[in-house]
Amino acid sequence: MITRSRFQPAWWLPGPHLQTLWPALFRPRPALDLVTERLELPDGDFLDIARCRQAAGPRVLILHGLEGSIHSHYAGGLMRALQQAGFAPLFMHFRGCSGEPNRLPRGYHSGETGDLGFLVGWLAAREGAAPAAAVGFSLGGNVLLKWLGEQGPHSPLQAAAAVSVPFRLADAARRMNRGFSRYYQAHLLKHMKRAYRKKFSRIPPPLSVDIEQMASFRAFDEQVTAPLHGFSGADDYYARSSSRPYLGRIETPTLILHARDDPFMYPETLPGAGELSPAVTLEVSRHGGHVGFVVGRYPWRPRYWLEQRITAWLREQLPAPPGA
Repeated sequence: MITRSRFQPAWWLPGPHLQTLWPALFRPRPALDLVTERLELPDGDFLDIARCRQAAGPRVLILHGLEGSIHSHYAGGLMRALQQAGFAPLFMHFRGCSGEPNRLPRGYHSGETGDLGFLVGWLAAREGAAPAAAVGFSLGGNVLLKWLGEQGPHSPLQAAAAVSVPFRLADAARRMNRGFSRYYQAHLLKHMKRAYRKKFSRIPPPLSVDIEQMASFRAFDEQVTAPLHGFSGADDYYARSSSRPYLGRIETPTLILHARDDPFMYPETLPGAGELSPAVTLEVSRHGGHVGFVVGRYPWRPRYWLEQRITAWLREQLPAPPGA
């Protein structure tokens, strides 16, 4: 089902770029009392996770976007909002995103669902139950939706939400190489190259490439992401890792939030109603940018609508948290 969102952008943040950039550049990160833990993986690598200390209630797993972390502008705010609403948020860092390079040459990518599945299973075994829900942003949203489609009726989650998902990765790669969106591409590529250099200063590099000459996502994915993760090239990676073909297989109640003016992809990147399973609601707004969705009457009192909408959705889908 596709529905129209009630989101209305702040009048002082018109257009997709201001909506995208404001929270990333100006939003203060909340002080959270976190407990961190390292999960050892079967292949000898690790994942770092973080949770709010003394949080109780249904557990909600959060997945970040490309080169994101617990310090991303959307992460701490949602963690705090969930905790205040009576949930127990749990944040998963993809390999190499917690501040320390991962041990293996391979890393994470938009279609890597194995680590998510392992973490969910590990939590279920150790704590007696899988997380009640999961929320993914951008790349993390793509990973989450693809995993939910792979799991189908076997998903242990009771609810899910995904924000600003690049449903077709090839579209996103093309869009990010056009107009002002090249600014976002250059910024993210800078972080990706820095992470590559840092990791392969500690272990022998498996590839003979010059990353400094890579000026686009496609070039990086063709020469680095694809060979490191067993794809024949960027096109193979994009085709096999995009979440759009999996949306019809999802059986977990799932909310997808998306803005038509998202500068990371084209409006036609959005799936049609016929591609969605009955469990999926795609809520589309005209404006909002990429993981932006800022509201508020005054610039000195912004509000971040995503946290309100996601929390409301989880309250609808999950048993009422204690004290709710």
